[in-house]
Amino acid sequence: MSLLTRRRLLRRAALSATAAGAARTGLAGATAAGIAASATALGGCDSPPERDTDAERDGTLRFPPGFGWGAATSAYQIEGAAKEDGRGESVWDTFSRTPGRTRNGDTGDVAADHYHRYAQDLDLMRDLGLRSYRFSISWPRIQADGSGRPNQRGLDFYRRLVDGLHERGIAPMATLFHWDLPQALQDDGGWENRDTAERFADYADAVFRALGEQVPVWLTINEPKTVVQNGYLTGHHAPGHTDEAAAYLVAHHLQLAHGLAVQALRASGVPGRIGPALNLHPCYPADDSAEAAAATTLYDGYENRLYLDSIFKGAYPQDVLADLGADSRMAKGVRDGDLKIISSPVDLLAVQYYTPIYVTGGGGTVRRWPTSEADWQQIYPQGMYDILTRVTRDYGRVPITITENGLPCPDAPGPDGTVDDPNRVTFLRDHFTVAHKAISDGVPLESYHVWSLLDNFEWNEGYEQRWGLIYVDYPSQRRVLKRSAHWYREVIRRNGL
Repeated sequence: MSLLTRRRLLRRAALSATAAGAARTGLAGATAAGIAASATALGGCDSPPERDTDAERDGTLRFPPGFGWGAATSAYQIEGAAKEDGRGESVWDTFSRTPGRTRNGDTGDVAADHYHRYAQDLDLMRDLGLRSYRFSISWPRIQADGSGRPNQRGLDFYRRLVDGLHERGIAPMATLFHWDLPQALQDDGGWENRDTAERFADYADAVFRALGEQVPVWLTINEPKTVVQNGYLTGHHAPGHTDEAAAYLVAHHLQLAHGLAVQALRASGVPGRIGPALNLHPCYPADDSAEAAAATTLYDGYENRLYLDSIFKGAYPQDVLADLGADSRMAKGVRDGDLKIISSPVDLLAVQYYTPIYVTGGGGTVRRWPTSEADWQQIYPQGMYDILTRVTRDYGRVPITITENGLPCPDAPGPDGTVDDPNRVTFLRDHFTVAHKAISDGVPLESYHVWSLLDNFEWNEGYEQRWGLIYVDYPSQRRVLKRSAHWYREVIRRNGL
């Protein structure tokens, strides 16, 4: 399979530009009937099912004591204040301000104005009862051009945020890179340039030394696969390239940056746990043919094992390397010792689950389940169970945190000002149920962060999709807790369903 063919497959996977799948069949790992029924009803987020599982009515699904119920955000999606207090330009500033790149020409210049309203948002987190908050640090807010002395005003903002979390009894979980690469580094080649991984390690070290005593958990690179696929194959994320030859060299440098950041934390002497944040997509054959099974194995290599194997086994999967070819830029870019750096021991794995992938014998993809408003997202809770148990089986009992899982819905205030999103409640309940089953079956899952705390800038979709537990009225920046937020508060209070 050529890299060009692979690029086309990834384009289809990323955009879900495939025909609807045939009627559901008895696929391996099929979901329980109740969860399948709810997934069907959730298609398009427009037919809210009203039902309680027997387990929920009985109050039997209790999570382990101290389970870290949380929510997640990222800097560019919520902070705004794009030109304040020494923040530099990021690739997403450039991308979103380029005509035709985002829906309605939306940018993150203001977003949810969290930079100015963080204290209010912290109070909302406290009122929800959150035990953990996963956020990201804006690299260009710390180093305007991606290198040099850190910007104290940027560090001070995150210090105030972290201190505010502690004051409210919420554990901070900080992501070092959530896609907002300083534009100055992009101008020098971005992630195609090996030096960017070194600059990232320097940035990480500065942040560790400034904030490390107060941050118990660090995540290195958010979803390197999305940067590769959406930023360098399909081009609908920053930096907006469609360069198949560069894409997997970028993957290697992102993995190298991860490993260098792990080493930087260890060298700093700062206490804290650290690990990667990977979006993992369980891959299933679309039919029972040997061709579909073989194509699924390779697809899984690109989707999952390329990132998991390098971190946990110190090697890239051989089938992927063979498919890329010995003359690929990635193969030529791997130096002696790189895999040892990438596989520096981590303390935990952050898993982000949104959708399964069904692969045909020809290497294409088909849809098997209803999609949400995000047409790439098939609603299949069992996929979360399958990926969590698979990771534990294949890579050992590394502690796992779910750092993203959620659903976009067409949320709007009703006549009384409340926001009713029953489909999000059903979606989360079903995913919490399979997460509980995974724990019962031996997965060392220690926390769960709903995506997202707030409605926000959803990358190339702008403000069209609302993923938040909290509704944001963008003109006024007024916050309203949705029905799902009130429901989630009760889940946290009960530590279960």
